[in-house]
Amino acid sequence: MTKMAAMRRKKGDKVDGWLILDKPAGITSTQAVNIVKRTLNAQKAGHAGTLDPLATGILPIALGEATKTVPYVMDGRKTYHFTLKFGEARATDDAEGAVTQTSDQRPSTEEIRAALPAFTGEIDQVPPAFSAIKVDGERAYDLARAGEVVELKSRKVMIHAFTLLEHSGPDAARFEVKSGKGAYMRSLGRDLAIRLGTCGHITSLRRTAVGPFGEATAISLETLQTLGHSPAAFEHLLPIETALDDIPALALTATEAIRLRSGQPVGLLHRQDRDRLYELSPGGMVRAMAEGRLVALTRFEAGELVPVRVMNHS
Repeated sequence: MTKMAAMRRKKGDKVDGWLILDKPAGITSTQAVNIVKRTLNAQKAGHAGTLDPLATGILPIALGEATKTVPYVMDGRKTYHFTLKFGEARATDDAEGAVTQTSDQRPSTEEIRAALPAFTGEIDQVPPAFSAIKVDGERAYDLARAGEVVELKSRKVMIHAFTLLEHSGPDAARFEVKSGKGAYMRSLGRDLAIRLGTCGHITSLRRTAVGPFGEATAISLETLQTLGHSPAAFEHLLPIETALDDIPALALTATEAIRLRSGQPVGLLHRQDRDRLYELSPGGMVRAMAEGRLVALTRFEAGELVPVRVMNHS
């Protein structure tokens, strides 16, 4: 191999699959991804949903061809546990920021439970000023840290469930939230405190599930780094298709798989295809499988499987 060809060659190995990281507090999601990428010597990696530096929990990391399925995981339901401290607002809406307001008002357990339905379903939410949302090309948190006043627009988010888990003392309460894409727990805690006639901020936040991924399949960063670049570390990789469990699967013949891999649609209008079409809906997504592996994400249109994302497995 010439020197120029070696320079063009991608760094790292071709690693395909999902690694479900239990992110520790104190590092960003991007830092966590980079550590995993280096540990597994992977060419390509990304994550499915940012966690704040102070937050812990489930950070699904896509490696190689799995990065093509990230949007489907990010659209999935997420579960969080957080502790809300009453009587003290912070600039960041969590424990990291400076105190901006205090209040002597404390809500009762009954008042908290009575307020939760207003934050369930589709709600309007203003993201925290300290967030990764871009404002005129700049990250909101960069502007906020520079002392600029950041005014972010309200957006619609889905809160599927908002449950009070514990209210053992007047100053704090612990909650579980099941939400859709784009919901900020820091905003939810802030707005709940305001509705209860006080102010507040989140002191701890943990994500316990993202789409099909939960704590049962997660590995801590410490454990992963201890295993290093070893066969034991790679045993924690999940197949690409694990992220797509709620999308119907269809087994292909070898010939059909070759067509899809080359970007060509596959017709499914023959008599022998009728049983295979039972669960498919027009315009719906389909996992095209061959020999137990994901060949492509496709869309079922006019009797054909049209490739949307073709996988190039190692």
